[in-house]
Amino acid sequence: MQSQKPSVGVVILNYNGKSLLEKFLPSVLSTTYPNTTIYIADNASTDGSRSWLAATYPNIKCITLSQNLGFAGGYNLALKYVETDYFVLLNSDVEVESGWIEPVVELMESNPKIGVCQPKLLSYAEKDSFEYAGAAGGWIDVFGYPFAKGRVFDTVEKDRGQFEENEAIFWASGAALFIKRKIWEEVGGFDGYLFAHQEEIDLCWRTQLAGYLVYYCKDSKVYHVGGGTLQKSNPKKTYLNFRNSLIILAKNLPVGQAFGKIFCRLLLDGVFGVKLFFGGHFRDVWAVIKAHFGFYKWLLGKKEKGSFPKKSLESLQGVANQSIVWEYFIKGKKTFSEI
Repeated sequence: MQSQKPSVGVVILNYNGKSLLEKFLPSVLSTTYPNTTIYIADNASTDGSRSWLAATYPNIKCITLSQNLGFAGGYNLALKYVETDYFVLLNSDVEVESGWIEPVVELMESNPKIGVCQPKLLSYAEKDSFEYAGAAGGWIDVFGYPFAKGRVFDTVEKDRGQFEENEAIFWASGAALFIKRKIWEEVGGFDGYLFAHQEEIDLCWRTQLAGYLVYYCKDSKVYHVGGGTLQKSNPKKTYLNFRNSLIILAKNLPVGQAFGKIFCRLLLDGVFGVKLFFGGHFRDVWAVIKAHFGFYKWLLGKKEKGSFPKKSLESLQGVANQSIVWEYFIKGKKTFSEI
């Protein structure tokens, strides 16, 4: 008899990640949730991933994309072929526990307003530590700088049971993101212009503007390697993070508030650029400069405008009404509970 539980589609976006699939796909296949379908969306890989999948796991559904559309564009296209009640966007470098889906679906089903959710994101290398990409749920500060419960800038906390409440957050990590299909369609999926990095923050922001909640689920655990595609020091990642952060502020804030916050962000980015320069990270300095010009290019072109009524940042869930740059670098507060 077919399960009456909501259907779940776990979609792993792959780009030249054959070695990661070999290592981490078996844990995903051990998932115990009874109404799960696993998909591999291949972003035009050239490392033999597709042929390996076909030979090793012929029953896994493979969605083949004709070109590398990045994280945002790849998922936007791939999810058109997935018809489950829930989408789970899962990085290829994530190990999951067998019962990782059940508590998230139970939580999301308990409240129709919960549109997006993430599990507890722990480090694969140090399983008692949170992982950089999302830890125990994403927040942003008054200037739109992202951080997370369990990770502020480069300080990552040990998991000591300090985040054991299911609660609303601002953004869910794209490393393991659950979203109801109807809400994905309502908010329009990812902004493909962003390509990669911070597209999940934009998605979650629009989810809140549409009247839904983003949540963290304490009882689901996954273990993320991190940096599987781009290393943290990669100037391309620096460029995308700085450019995209400015774009999503301009897209989602009321015009008056956006102007002031973006002006402050440009100044703070400049200070950070000086720090990078004196640290000898010259390629990253250039990446920050290019990111600002990339933002101006977007602003002139207006590739995608926000489609929901704008709200002040402070009225949304998961917002710290202070500057984490000031709290972290000037006042020396390194953990979420201190801030």
